[in-house]
Amino acid sequence: MENETKKLFLLKDANVSTALLKLGIPTMVGMLIAALYNVVDTFFVAKLGTSQMGAVSIVFPIGTIMTGIALLFGSGASSYLARLLGNRQHKEADSCASTALFTSVCIGGICILFLLLIMTPILKCLGATPTILPYARQYGYVFVFSLLFNVFNVTVNNIITAEGASRFSMIAMFCGGMLNAGLDPVMIYVLHMGVMGAAAATLVANMVSTTLYVSYIFGRKSVFHISLKKLSIDKKIYMEIFKVGLPILAFQILTSVAVGITNFIAADYGDSVVAAIGIEARVIALGTMAVFGFLKGFQPFVGYNYGAKNWTRVEEAKKFALRLTSCFCILVAAGLIAFSSNIVELFNKNDLIVMKVGKEALILNGIVFATLGFQLVYGTFYLALGKSKQGGILSICRQGLFFIPLVLILPQLFGVQGILFAQPIADIGNVFLTGMFAYGVNYRTEVN
Repeated sequence: MENETKKLFLLKDANVSTALLKLGIPTMVGMLIAALYNVVDTFFVAKLGTSQMGAVSIVFPIGTIMTGIALLFGSGASSYLARLLGNRQHKEADSCASTALFTSVCIGGICILFLLLIMTPILKCLGATPTILPYARQYGYVFVFSLLFNVFNVTVNNIITAEGASRFSMIAMFCGGMLNAGLDPVMIYVLHMGVMGAAAATLVANMVSTTLYVSYIFGRKSVFHISLKKLSIDKKIYMEIFKVGLPILAFQILTSVAVGITNFIAADYGDSVVAAIGIEARVIALGTMAVFGFLKGFQPFVGYNYGAKNWTRVEEAKKFALRLTSCFCILVAAGLIAFSSNIVELFNKNDLIVMKVGKEALILNGIVFATLGFQLVYGTFYLALGKSKQGGILSICRQGLFFIPLVLILPQLFGVQGILFAQPIADIGNVFLTGMFAYGVNYRTEVN
């Protein structure tokens, strides 16, 4: 009870900036570590060759979609759980948490089985060239199986973040991330498993994180009491979860589709272009996940205080998040632009095409990265309030309505340059859209 009171005090009464930092920094570190899984895999696999590195890029969208399923239930439930805790509806919160977790694992398992059965056609659709396909299959089968544990981890991670347990989330993800980094060179080079070794390292790391999460939620350390007995096929619970979770799933699916289309188009220009764009995507993902991670702590804080009708704390949280994420994104953007060549060289300095295309991609995406905090804060803010219409529009436009048409049209006109410019132009469009949502909003009218 004392532990529960301490966690909820952070959401309810602590200084706003202090509370957001205590909630957001651990989740930010945790998400960075999760993003490092793919970066570390790419780093070590790159030493095997360009085609092997391209294989990791090809499989990447599958992981994005499965993470989206976990976020559908985990993040969707997190917003509702925070509001339930704010209203002191603890019995309903237990039912929601149990329903979200067990449904997520069940649906995730079905999807993973389906993916394993049709792996080769999927990899071809995602842009695997004849030289990349054998390595993509080796990596893909093991990696996709590991996603079953990742679905559980991501769902639990989001659920317990709603109670303010961001520190434990960070520890669980940190342990998995460090284990993955340590096992990669051992399995790839020492055990001579090649590209499959990178996927095997991810599998072991995910299993360890799962063990930690299981000990937390079933070891009476959580505010929520999760059990199969509390699973409820309740329309209201699913509606509340889907209201917030579906826009997040849509964002993940559109991101995956966007990456798949990009790889498919890039394949016409050779394995080196696929590999270069894969490097840029992994590096940008690190910065993006850092912002997402901080906002994972921001979301339950806003949801809890919105549920408690504490408008002042909600408004203060939004302003602080905008300032902090904008400063962070500007600094990251400057680093990407200034050190673009050095970053690409970490992965591949022998292939001149990889160097040229990778450097240009980092510079272009670095410029618009400065605006990412502004875009994501407002999208998360509306979802935290349970306002799926506004949050959903902001979630799907950047990678969907803006990016996909651009990446289909621009390469037809400008070749590789068209691929590189698609995302920056899409970001510029989304900045204007976000500004329309943000400008002139009467906050008290919006939340009442």
